[in-house]
Amino acid sequence: MHHSDGPDLDFIDTPAFYLAAIPAILLTGISKGGFAGAFSGLSVPLLALAISPLQAAGVMLPILIFMDLFGLTQFWRKADFKVLATMLGGGLIGTLVGWATFRALDENLVRIIVGLIAVVYPLSRWMLPAAPKPARPGLARGSFWTSIGGYTSFVAHAGGPPALVYLMPLRLDKAALVATNGVFFTYLNLLKLPPYAMLGQINLTNLGTALILSPLVPIGIKLGMWLQGRFTNEQFYRIGQTCIFLTGSKLLFDGLQNLSIP
Repeated sequence: MHHSDGPDLDFIDTPAFYLAAIPAILLTGISKGGFAGAFSGLSVPLLALAISPLQAAGVMLPILIFMDLFGLTQFWRKADFKVLATMLGGGLIGTLVGWATFRALDENLVRIIVGLIAVVYPLSRWMLPAAPKPARPGLARGSFWTSIGGYTSFVAHAGGPPALVYLMPLRLDKAALVATNGVFFTYLNLLKLPPYAMLGQINLTNLGTALILSPLVPIGIKLGMWLQGRFTNEQFYRIGQTCIFLTGSKLLFDGLQNLSIP
């Protein structure tokens, strides 16, 4: 850890951390810019290879907000605001529950829950014989999945898979899906800021580290947007489902490996 005399920004200075952080942030940027956050949930487990999962969550939040705001400048006009209206209430509820239970929480249990959702959803899609008809946006379904997404986003930055379980069956155009998901997570990550600050997660070390890593954000998002343009809607959905499945498998593995059974 680098230290200074005044209240200057501190930062993590172990090389092992940056070996994990650079690919984690590029992958998250590609995911947010091109694949509606299908890799979301991988950043904290990757950073947790080098630092504690709690600190990893604190470092990632400012980076995620920068990603969201940068992403919004690129594609917010393509968002489906009718669909968003069915998501915002659930996101708020999930965030509040996450804040209330944060200290009592076994984050490995959260990884297992998100991992299960993220593995079962694509499997169920792959087992269906044909592409199902697009679902209609619904307040009850939207609130249910986004409250789970808000909760898992608060405790492990792993809100992507539950949110996509709601969004993917709507079969939005790929640009609309990425934009709608992007607006939702901008809202969610900004909601998380005050509770994170009160829980001591936003400190000078985490902010300084986030600042050092921030130049990677536009690179990741632009790469994601470029990649997205190379696929048809159908290919995009297949890739998205595969990414969710891989993310879920990694989260399940990490959660089961580290879960302490009393």
